[in-house]
Amino acid sequence: MLISTKEIEVRYAETDQMGVVYHANYLVWMELGRTQIIKDLGFSYAEMEKDGIISPVLDILASYKKPLRYGQTATIKTWIEEYDGFRVSYGYEIYNDEGDLAVTGLSKHVCVKKDNFRPISIKKKYPDWHEAYEEAKKQPESAVK
Repeated sequence: MLISTKEIEVRYAETDQMGVVYHANYLVWMELGRTQIIKDLGFSYAEMEKDGIISPVLDILASYKKPLRYGQTATIKTWIEEYDGFRVSYGYEIYNDEGDLAVTGLSKHVCVKKDNFRPISIKKKYPDWHEAYEEAKKQPESAVK
């Protein structure tokens, strides 16, 4: 299983009146993690968009454990939680400078044609992505020995 890492400096504008990162910014950071793992696998989401294919969010979950504050560095760890040839679920963990878990998350996506939002088979349209995702995805517990 591939785990991609991306570091983000917490900027003042990303915090709220309580001095902690505003909750919606974690969704932006998860997106940065998702594009980083795609890049780490050797692909480009921007190139997919040029083909007229986009990957909208079907579902998203964030669970807040510990606040991050201005001046800290957030480390986003991203992996492919599930993949079935059509849908992809990405897992996320975001840590603070001390290595404490701040947020866990999951986002589910499907690839669709941009002009009509009809789903496409990643396996058929992008066989190289399919192969890389199959190799990089989290393995079921029963497969781990």
